[in-house]
Amino acid sequence: MMAAVLYGREHLRIEPVAVPEIDEGDILVRVRAALTCGTDVKVFRRGYHARMIVPPALFGHELAGDVVRVGSRVQKFRLGQRVVAANSAPCGECYYCRRGRENLCEDLLFNNGAYAEYIRIPARIVEKNTYQIPEHVTYQDAALVEPLACVLRGVEETGLEPGDTVVVIGLGPIGLMFVRLAHVAGARVIAIGRRKTQIDRAARMGASESLISDGRTDLAKSVRDLTDGRGADIVIEAVGLPEAWETAVKLVRRGGTVNFFGGCPAGSQIALDTSLLHYSEITCKASFHHTPAHIRRALEVVSRGDITARDFVNGVEPLANLLEVMRHLMSHNGHMKTAIVP
Repeated sequence: MMAAVLYGREHLRIEPVAVPEIDEGDILVRVRAALTCGTDVKVFRRGYHARMIVPPALFGHELAGDVVRVGSRVQKFRLGQRVVAANSAPCGECYYCRRGRENLCEDLLFNNGAYAEYIRIPARIVEKNTYQIPEHVTYQDAALVEPLACVLRGVEETGLEPGDTVVVIGLGPIGLMFVRLAHVAGARVIAIGRRKTQIDRAARMGASESLISDGRTDLAKSVRDLTDGRGADIVIEAVGLPEAWETAVKLVRRGGTVNFFGGCPAGSQIALDTSLLHYSEITCKASFHHTPAHIRRALEVVSRGDITARDFVNGVEPLANLLEVMRHLMSHNGHMKTAIVP
């Protein structure tokens, strides 16, 4: 089969590799859609991911497809079924799993290789984090489940309630998912982005107000002006830059919550005003990854039509063009998703 193999920093090849062999608990899936992701762009730029991928390795993790081979012990799936598989599964037995924090599992099993004609889904993911796609849901819609699950967990961590004012900083696909889910949950959303195209997309997702982050706008004052001088109930940082983390804390009201969702480069540090955090009782949280429960909820959200590929995927390319797509995404920060169809 043809597959994308990551060899290092911006070193990606589309080349023939053996179709994966499966063990008795695995399934083999023919990939019908694999979506590009901000994490994949970061991995492409850096050449590795400390927890998810060490080169040389197959690449890509947001996928949906058809079951074409089934291990002898597999009972949940059969040939021909349309499935979406998450990119990880927890062990279910460690300290964190026993406390309902499967995203922090000490033995979290990751799986890569979505940018290929076929992908092996290992037994643990087959058993704990693979799902049949409802008939009315497209492959591209289903492939959104993995990033959406991360966003759902981020929303859950903020304690969002109807009527809250939520500021979302960063309007790439992840930020726009936050905008949409907050709007659906009954919140008022203020979207902060760098370009008018992002602002327009956020408005379509349900943002009621927007601000341009151009280095000249006083974002803290602007948010206070829109919130009777208080600041937002919840601020979500979906950029992954230290300066954006620091800005987020300045936009929240007393007693409010900040979610540092965007992952910064390794070794990053930020400065926080301890008096502000203490006397204003600001809660600062960070959200990482997802759990099987969030994957299931994400599939329900997609099945209802609250999140659809037409809002997040603006291009379709063959596998042969993946290197060109990655280079384009690397130079166009905040660009929407591309569906890679092997």
